[in-house]
Amino acid sequence: MPIYEYRCRKCGQVIEAMQSIHDRPLRKCRSCSGSLEKIISRTAFMLKGGGWYAEGYTKGPAKSGGGSESGTSSTSGAKKKKAASA
Repeated sequence: MPIYEYRCRKCGQVIEAMQSIHDRPLRKCRSCSGSLEKIISRTAFMLKGGGWYAEGYTKGPAKSGGGSESGTSSTSGAKKKKAASA
């Protein structure tokens, strides 16, 4: 269930409430009975794992993250062919 934040217009207190999307918004402050307004705050959203922008699309050397090594095996195979023909 999402956590919603409300601010009291009278005393300024911020209240967090875990509510379903179908629940009605809170209207009265618990401490002073003032009216509440829903506020929007930052979320703690973090992308983890390989393949995101910072690892897959930036310029520069690729980080070794234990992924597939198909690119390294093809270049090492080409080097072996050159050494064998020389």
